[in-house]
Amino acid sequence: MASLTFYGAAQQVTGSCYLIETQHHRILLECGIRQGRDKRVDENEKPFEFDPASIDAVLISHAHLDHSGLVPLLVKRGYNGPVYTSTVTHGLLPIMYRDAASLLRSDYERKNRRLMRAGKKAVEPPYTIEDVERALGQVTGIDYGNRQKIFPDIELRFLDAGHILGSTIVELWLNQGETVRKLVFSGDLGNSCAPLLNDPAVVSEADIVLLESTYGDRNHRPLVDTLEEFNGVIEAAASTGGNILIPAFAVGRTQDLIYWLGLLYHEGRLRGQKVFIDSPMAIKVSNVYERYHHLFNQDDPHFREFMKQGWDNWLPGLTYTQSPEESMALNRVNAGAIIIAGSGMCTGGRIMHHLKHNLWREKTHVVIVGYQAIGTLGRVLVDGATRVKIFGDEIAVKAQIHTLGGFSAHAGQDQLLSWAVNFQAPGPRLCLVHGEPDAMQSLQQRFIQEHQWKAHIPAMGEMISI
Repeated sequence: MASLTFYGAAQQVTGSCYLIETQHHRILLECGIRQGRDKRVDENEKPFEFDPASIDAVLISHAHLDHSGLVPLLVKRGYNGPVYTSTVTHGLLPIMYRDAASLLRSDYERKNRRLMRAGKKAVEPPYTIEDVERALGQVTGIDYGNRQKIFPDIELRFLDAGHILGSTIVELWLNQGETVRKLVFSGDLGNSCAPLLNDPAVVSEADIVLLESTYGDRNHRPLVDTLEEFNGVIEAAASTGGNILIPAFAVGRTQDLIYWLGLLYHEGRLRGQKVFIDSPMAIKVSNVYERYHHLFNQDDPHFREFMKQGWDNWLPGLTYTQSPEESMALNRVNAGAIIIAGSGMCTGGRIMHHLKHNLWREKTHVVIVGYQAIGTLGRVLVDGATRVKIFGDEIAVKAQIHTLGGFSAHAGQDQLLSWAVNFQAPGPRLCLVHGEPDAMQSLQQRFIQEHQWKAHIPAMGEMISI
């Protein structure tokens, strides 16, 4: 009898991690970091509830670190098997992992200086760049739609999830003697309004389905309204002379924003502001996006024009700030700048410096374009804080905070329902993951009321049979 244990993103949004055990194998589905309120007090203390050396294979749905970010630590703790993901994600992970290792090293250098000044012993980071390189050597990319036997009794296929480039829906066939059981994991399903990507692939057969529920309690605002609101922010900043700060994920959201800003420019609605991409990682990711443009939505006429012109020509005046010195120079610009920088939830990275220098200015506009986990600075700003601490300094929040949900790369409630009801009746066993409890319960009620389909909400550490 096969089993499934929920070790992450169970009544939480981050830290996706699920252990599948069959008679002969142990498969880890996702290995992500926890962020915001979900974050462990000390990742070194007990990062895994299982022995990494006992795992036979790891499956990663996409490159975002809350789904993939603990693979280097898993390798450091003894895992030496294959890591399967999509071909595109295989190309993105080196960028993600090396950047994360660099930030981790810097964080621990600062932490150790404080400890040593207090007369305490320095501590080691959870993993190093050497662990990253070993982990990358274990990654294997598989093209969309290619059903592959990873063990004699287990087959795997990745389908396009439409969330970010390379994101996947995971299909897993478990041969248990006389029966074959099929598990489907939605991964993070994309918003059908995403400008560059295809809609999530349709799946109709499964015995058990894990469905993300990030926005299980709401629908996104229509895209046309979101673009109008975005344009309104741009016009307000132009008329009053303020800067626009946009915290954005380096993978997916930044590239979408380049597209939308370019579209506004071609419509004559960008009023002289200069756009800065202040994220070395996002710049590298954009190069990967350009290499795989054949995977994008080819039906959109604006997109075809976009690809004909290329990233740089699509948005004239787009400036990439690579060096720390170039980034710091932006803090001397008091007006006319649209600065897109990571991290997307304001938990680190260059956006923190820009917020420190601009949040207290009344003319500043901060545009939130993605999900903000509870406990992150981004969520605190969305919830209306009037004062925040950044790098130990108390900063007054006088900037205008705008939340543009229509730019989200996640499916809204209706889209989640529409994707799930493609499964043949009677529906497979359905488990809601990757969501806050309120969002999960709201989605659960809609499944019951509209489809008489009881969706289970697993608890952290719960084991169920497959």
